[in-house]
Amino acid sequence: MRHFLSLADYAPDELTKILNFAIRLKDEWRHGGNPPLLKDKVLAMVFQKPSLRTRVSFDMAMRHLGGDALYLSPSEIGLGQREAIADVSRVLSGYVQVVMARVFEHEHILELARFSSVPVVNGLSDFNHPCQAMADMLTILERFGQLKGLKMTFIGDGNNVAVSLAFACMRLGIDFTVAAPEGYALPSRALAMAEEMAQESGASLHQSRDPQAAVEGVHVIYTDTWVSMGQEEEAKLRKEVFPPFQVNEALVDLADSSAIVMHCLPAHRGEEITDQVADGPHSVIFQQAENRLHAQKAILATLLS
Repeated sequence: MRHFLSLADYAPDELTKILNFAIRLKDEWRHGGNPPLLKDKVLAMVFQKPSLRTRVSFDMAMRHLGGDALYLSPSEIGLGQREAIADVSRVLSGYVQVVMARVFEHEHILELARFSSVPVVNGLSDFNHPCQAMADMLTILERFGQLKGLKMTFIGDGNNVAVSLAFACMRLGIDFTVAAPEGYALPSRALAMAEEMAQESGASLHQSRDPQAAVEGVHVIYTDTWVSMGQEEEAKLRKEVFPPFQVNEALVDLADSSAIVMHCLPAHRGEEITDQVADGPHSVIFQQAENRLHAQKAILATLLS
């Protein structure tokens, strides 16, 4: 039994296999529908924090594959508060065939997996966001027909999304740069893990404080909100620090002419990204959002096969 907690846990060929599976499932869906690969399977969706894309995409992924999904709100479980995480994990393992959890603390997803007898999927934690990164890799692969040899720059906070992108890029051969203000670079633990992966794949990993220099000639520009859930107390400071790292038309013009602009959503338009870019010809943000569905179908079907 495998869990899906971090892209660092998967070899490049395993990730590639999941991406190719996602492409096939997406094509099947658009040409009549997917076979019921997960018939009689149920996914428990455990949420500590809300999400439009995570809830709907996982629910619909199970429906597309003939299974079902059960939404469990923060008030219903009180993960680690009303009931011990280990107990929640063991109880859910007796009811369902797979668990997805969207949590604040990464340790909570690790503990769920530790005590679970069914696969656990990380729907987001404060450390990483592996399902989002798989949807992103699927989107890039669709656009360019390859991954290895491309260049991506992440503009903004070196957060959980940036961490999973770093892991994905280092595993799959994309040169990756994070352009962030001082004090907001990738966490040291994630950086060390990504650097180790880079030695295996040959991809390059850089950090920069100059967004203009960091996007010169790149194929992918990626950004995310400056203030994530749980960081509300830092909002005022962050909104003073990050404006030079906005993704706008002037910045995009420095990238490769074929470059795409990505954002995991929700976007704070006028802050980390302008309307002109979000809705412009380089934007693939809504393709990304759709690809959460297809990438997660491949992840779930792989775990339960």
